[in-house]
This record gives sequence, structure tokens and C-alpha cells, in this order.
Amino acid sequence: MEAIVYNKLGQETDKKVVLKDEIFGIQPNDHAIYLDVKRYMAAQRQGTHEAKEKSQLSGSTRKLKRQKGTGTARAGSIKSPLFKGGARIFGPRSRDYDIKINQKVKLLARKSALSYKAKEESIKVVEDFTLDTIKTKDFVQVLNNLKIHDKKSLIVLSEQNKNLYLSSRNFKGAKITTVSQLNTYDILNCSVLLFFESSVEKIEKILNN
Repeated sequence: MEAIVYNKLGQETDKKVVLKDEIFGIQPNDHAIYLDVKRYMAAQRQGTHEAKEKSQLSGSTRKLKRQKGTGTARAGSIKSPLFKGGARIFGPRSRDYDIKINQKVKLLARKSALSYKAKEESIKVVEDFTLDTIKTKDFVQVLNNLKIHDKKSLIVLSEQNKNLYLSSRNFKGAKITTVSQLNTYDILNCSVLLFFESSVEKIEKILNN
């Protein structure tokens, strides 16, 4: 599969990039995608929620009333979950939500997601460019030139580009990532996948390992 390379003015160039079938043309594996997206979503959970149980509360340990003869249930501590301000029974505990899956499954999931985007003709390739200054206006102008300003886009760079990243932060319709940070969730969560020309070769090297 070949993709036309555009420049930042939105014009077609004489160059074309070959998108290899072993990366962009496989039979997608939906279960691998499900597992990798589930892993990604689980990793976003902070897991710091916790309620105090009886042993963790500070408070008097004095017995509230005599054991018998009051006509009510016995009570031994003000920290009892039965009283206002007391502990919580079986409250949430902090935990790690990370899910482990095999590296081969992660690679298969990313290849499957890229293959879906290729079938939908949602992949574009642009010549590598940078912005001289940090300006959201200049970044949006490039998206306008490429006719993707009104679509949810994911821009994949071969390496970090500070000016591009900072210029894109105020524009909600686009997200910038690098090849090494590319994940299945982000690929599926965009309408247009915009690759820098240099990033195509780099992602093929990573996913062919």
C-alpha cells in the first residue's frame, strides 16, 4: 500500500511512502485489541482510594457504657462503624490496577489498529516540519491546509518536538505523540492518523521486532 506524502501547505509532493502489509495490512485481531485497550485503560486508574478502618482511626479506647443492664446493645469503642464518625466496614483499599499482557499481544494489537485505519483510508503522511515559534494559530493553520482541522487527529512524530507539542496543547481536536509512545487506544480514538514521513520507517522497525 502506498501513501502520498503531503507538505505542511497541504500540497501533494512527488514522494510516496510504502506502508508495509505486515504492519498496515494484516487481518485485525479484535481480541488482542480488546486486551491492550483494557490494559491501557486500567493503567490510567490511580488506585489511591482508601477508607480508614477501625484500627486506623484515632480516638478514645474507653468503653462507652457498662456491658449489661442498659437495655441496648453493648458498645466497646467510639470508633465502631455503627457510630457516626466511626470506621467504615469493608471500605475501598488502595491497589494497583495494572494488567500484564505479553509483548507479542501488544504488538499484534497495534498492528491490528493500524490495519483498521489503513482500511478506512484514515492515514495521512506529511513531510517532517517544525514551527519556528510556539503558536496555536500556526499549528491550526497547518491542520487547515491538510484539511483535518475539523477531525479528531493523532499526529505521530519520530521524536519529541517541543514547539509542535506546546503549540498543540490548546487545540482539543489534535494530539501529538511519538512513535515510541504510540498505543492502541490512541490509534483507535482518532479519526485521522497523521504520520510524519520519518516516523513511518521508525514504527515499522519497532513493530517488526
